[in-house]
Amino acid sequence: MMRLFRHYISRSLVTLLLAESLHLFGSFYFGRALYDLLIHEEVSPPFNEIVLSAVVFTVILSLIMTAMGLYERNFWNGRSDMLLRVGVSFMLGLFVMTAIYYLFPDLYLSRMAFSLTVVIAFVGVVLLRLIFFKMSSDTRVNRRLLVLGVGQHAARLEQLQANKNIGFSILGYIQVHEEETPRVPGGRMLQVTSNLSELADQLSIDEIVVAMDDRRKGFPLDEVLACKLDGIQISTFLTFFERQSGKIQLDALRPSNLIFADGFQVALINRLFKRLFDLVVSSLLLALASPLMALAALAVWLESRFTGPILYRQIRVGFNGHPFEVIKFRSMRVDAEKDGKAVWAQRRDSRVTPVGAIMRDTRIDELPQLFNVLRGDMSFVGPRPERPQFVAELAKKIPFYTMRHMVKPGITGWAQICFPYGASEEDAREKLEYDLYYIKNYSMFFDTVILLQTVHTVFWGKGAH
Repeated sequence: MMRLFRHYISRSLVTLLLAESLHLFGSFYFGRALYDLLIHEEVSPPFNEIVLSAVVFTVILSLIMTAMGLYERNFWNGRSDMLLRVGVSFMLGLFVMTAIYYLFPDLYLSRMAFSLTVVIAFVGVVLLRLIFFKMSSDTRVNRRLLVLGVGQHAARLEQLQANKNIGFSILGYIQVHEEETPRVPGGRMLQVTSNLSELADQLSIDEIVVAMDDRRKGFPLDEVLACKLDGIQISTFLTFFERQSGKIQLDALRPSNLIFADGFQVALINRLFKRLFDLVVSSLLLALASPLMALAALAVWLESRFTGPILYRQIRVGFNGHPFEVIKFRSMRVDAEKDGKAVWAQRRDSRVTPVGAIMRDTRIDELPQLFNVLRGDMSFVGPRPERPQFVAELAKKIPFYTMRHMVKPGITGWAQICFPYGASEEDAREKLEYDLYYIKNYSMFFDTVILLQTVHTVFWGKGAH
């Protein structure tokens, strides 16, 4: 993993992005060159004639592929899913490039030359991704880890390795003191026969993760220091887990971690830029989405037989714990909470109307929240705002829950795209771990990443409820 503007990004996926961008640029040139060779019998076109068009083509396709989730760390759902997303990306790219050629004729490329470019680009991207699949599944290229600890923290790392192919292999676990109850498979536990440095050298260890549940008991300071002097990276459980999973592990979080950790602060200049961004984009989106919002309002009105309310207003908890009224298109029956008691929204909730189900799947029901963004109650990116009743309950049961109110709530957010559905206390706890990661590592770059990834979340219907 590498850290770019405070956000952890997979080195392999960044490398893939760069390789595919170079290929897309080259495809534009070779597509034009092949066209000239076939039609005009010229070997190569002047570079300065195609460089601007090639850059536009590369940027557009790269952005669309990013928006389709092709550079997410936990994306891989198999080759068929990858091929489908690449295909959809190129189809969208065709429409966008056609529109650009219409608006900017100077960038125009003949139909046959552009067709050759797209074919070369598509085949190359698929081949690059098949190679990436093969290399990423080869454990020999993974980062080799040794874990100090066999308790609850170590078990979480074992689970992380088993569930997600994220570029590391744990060679084994070492029980530092006998009081720590083993929670990892016995066959995965190693014995230090001489010293830790020699064992790490024998196993060609790249990194040692200190995952003891209680480091005050028998921490081998001198041996770990010797490994660090040998060039082996030493990481704490919290740091490693955050880096690899994109969330902060609540079970291991202490107040001192928050005080001394890098992050958890948003500079005034960033807040000003974020607010300016919210104002500009929300105004633009309202203008573009107004016809769709009018159709949605008409559909809700017709479904309720011209009697029920079109908009749904509800009190939510916002920045610094202040309540505000969120606005959405009504997607449930009018009597969804007829007894007045707040109820978690469930997957396939029976209270959702047929029109409401479509709006939830496509996130159209959330478009009126653009007015909340304009008013300053919300931002585009941030933790999902919850109802005061739920906040009061969850704050008593989940540590650090109120920290999610350190920033404005958002229409979309890191938790929404990484853990898209939440309908219980356990789900709220999981989403809080992602929210804390966002608050700790906030930047405008991170907001841009989240907005791009939201496109594919909506497009593939993930997390709508």
